Amino acid sequence: QVQLVESGGGLVQAGSSLKLTCEASGRTFSSFAMGWFRQFPGKEPEFVAAISISGGYTTYADSVKGRFTISRDNGKNTVYLQMNSLKPEDTAVYFCARSQSRIIFRTQGGYDYWGQGTQVTVSS
Repeated sequence: QVQLVESGGGLVQAGSSLKLTCEASGRTFSSFAMGWFRQFPGKEPEFVAAISISGGYTTYADSVKGRFTISRDNGKNTVYLQMNSLKPEDTAVYFCARSQSRIIFRTQGGYDYWGQGTQVTVSS
């Protein structure tokens, strides 16, 4: 069984930065692409960013491109989301998720394990 545990969320002012961390259990972390999603109240989770198994390829939603950076450390079974220049509209619950394979997906259906989420609130 794979477990994903996010941390690093919090309340910050607009323009600030936060770094989210997702720690994964299991010995096969490096064999799967990873992603970050976020969920607004009453909405389905939306794609934020994803990273290949080696970390050499990343992709982002247009709304966060240039502000957010996804990275991973396979030696620590950890994936990160560095969020800079935060805006009030970034306020959401952020989830990390493990792809079903080494393939990067931009939709929920491509991910089979999810963390519990961490709240990010950006005040204006």
